[in-house]
Amino acid sequence: MSNAIRCRNPATLETLTLARVEPRAPGPGELQFRVRASSLNYHDYLVANGTIKVDDGRIPMSDGAGEVTAVGAGVTEFRVGDRVVSTFYQDWLDGEPAGNGFAFVPGDGIDGFAREFATVPATAVTHAPKGYSFEEAATLTCAGVTAWRALAVNGQLKSGQTVLVQGTGGVSIFALQLAKAAGARVIATSSSDAKLERLRAMGADHVINYKTTPEWGVEAARLSGRGGVDHVVEIGGPGTLPQSIQAIRYGGHIALIGVLTGWDGVVPTAKLMSKQGRLVGIMVGHRRDQIDLVHACEASGIKPVIDRVFPLADLADAFRHQLSGAHFGKICVSIP
Repeated sequence: MSNAIRCRNPATLETLTLARVEPRAPGPGELQFRVRASSLNYHDYLVANGTIKVDDGRIPMSDGAGEVTAVGAGVTEFRVGDRVVSTFYQDWLDGEPAGNGFAFVPGDGIDGFAREFATVPATAVTHAPKGYSFEEAATLTCAGVTAWRALAVNGQLKSGQTVLVQGTGGVSIFALQLAKAAGARVIATSSSDAKLERLRAMGADHVINYKTTPEWGVEAARLSGRGGVDHVVEIGGPGTLPQSIQAIRYGGHIALIGVLTGWDGVVPTAKLMSKQGRLVGIMVGHRRDQIDLVHACEASGIKPVIDRVFPLADLADAFRHQLSGAHFGKICVSIP
């Protein structure tokens, strides 16, 4: 038997329950890995607090990293002892989205990685980057792949372009790192001057406090020196999208990846049309994206920024820290 955290209906942070589960041996095409770490995403919080409804007893957490402990018949890509990291969509390996929603997303439609052992299809993991800790590897599944797809895949980011990132969460910091590694300029926003200084130290070319500069989209366009930025990594949603549209150049690209300010809102469509901007909704990416990201991290030396690590038993406290907004980078869970 091994430890796991389960969500109980009605799901709240207070009803997250430590349970004992029996690990399952891998069948053909599957592998089992010892989960050593996970990392928190906003989607995980929405599951844990009951906003996203899941089956009673669901094991949460979409991100998982660890080492392979057993492989089933026919598995040749992995061997016992390999370090691996989970993929967000177990049914989306490449190409166009599978269209199954969250049915095969760990921690939502199926059990996630708040547990000590997981048995999954071998195609539901990739190799972890060489030299990464388990906690660092666990940040790639959702935040890393999302930033990669936003900029490298959909955005076709080029050296010399300008990227606007919002805040200091995991996706935004990954986007900053990927943009700088590609030779792009970065404008970063936050409501904290202390966090802005940390972003500047990480390579941000310009920083904007969006509390003291409410029209930060106009300011970002000015700072770009080209009438607008080439790319915006939009994490806020309806509350920030109008400023992001203001920030882009004519023909600019906005990757819409977050709903931190709500699910619905008014979009200034005329402004978007007049700029002939490209607004693309993103929900993480496929397995091939993750493989490409792993190669990029190894080649560039990018290391994720980890704010704090909690033990598995304190998962609820990790979510409370996430809610406080005090973090800079990713919050992780260690599963020793």
